[in-house]
Amino acid sequence: MGKFFGTGVILATAFVHMLPDGLENFSSPCLSEGWQSYGAYGGVFCMISSFALQLIELAAVSNVEKIRARKAAENMSMDIEKTHESNTSLDTSSTDTTAGNSPIEQAACHDHGHEHVHSAGLLEDANAFKHVGTLVLELGIVMHSIIIGITLSNTSNDGFVTLLIALVFHQFFEGVALGTRINDMNIKGWQRPTLMGLLFIIMTPIGCAIGIGIHSSFNPNSSSAILASAILDSLSAGVLLYSAYISLMGQEINHNPNFHKAAFSRKFVCFISMYCGAALMAILGKWA
Repeated sequence: MGKFFGTGVILATAFVHMLPDGLENFSSPCLSEGWQSYGAYGGVFCMISSFALQLIELAAVSNVEKIRARKAAENMSMDIEKTHESNTSLDTSSTDTTAGNSPIEQAACHDHGHEHVHSAGLLEDANAFKHVGTLVLELGIVMHSIIIGITLSNTSNDGFVTLLIALVFHQFFEGVALGTRINDMNIKGWQRPTLMGLLFIIMTPIGCAIGIGIHSSFNPNSSSAILASAILDSLSAGVLLYSAYISLMGQEINHNPNFHKAAFSRKFVCFISMYCGAALMAILGKWA
């Protein structure tokens, strides 16, 4: 249920928080006429990041297929070598047959062992796809977190408290969404999940530090600041939209046989959780 709630949060973050901000910044009068002459730059950068992620995912899938083919070739050569050694030993001595197992039984045990090897390889491939999707998702969230930190540290006193409270809830729900995806990766050991969690935790403070460092010379209404924020927001929106629809909703709902076979009550709860996550982030869009 938690990962479906997180999917709703990610979708609303892209649609309500990132893409509208990007479109608004691209239409700012502070930008040059070249940027204002075309009103869909936000959608263009969002589309570019989605295409880029599709190419990255395709490269990852191709790499996994090559690894799978290489492992299959290695296993086949090992099978041939072990079969040759077994035949040689049978010719020189009959002790193996008299001691217990016949050659047919030995071959069956050998084949059974290789079934485990191939199954483990397929499991590793599935995890590899899931890891790529989660890393891409974290990339989009991290980019947005840096922008949030810079914006917060350069907010005037009048709106600082309201924005801070809204961003606390905003980051909390994003953290829940990302945490459920990291937990779903089923990584052995604690080092990598901890590193991914810490990366999300420190990005907003790093953005705040950058904002404080450039506060004296930073002008939020300058063309360079507005353009940078517009491009990053649009790119991040494309990352999150691609991750939500392809990696999260597509794999977990549309193409998941276990979800199709689940009871109606479980499906209902999952969809309600996703809609609640989206609704909460949409409400927060009023303040942040």
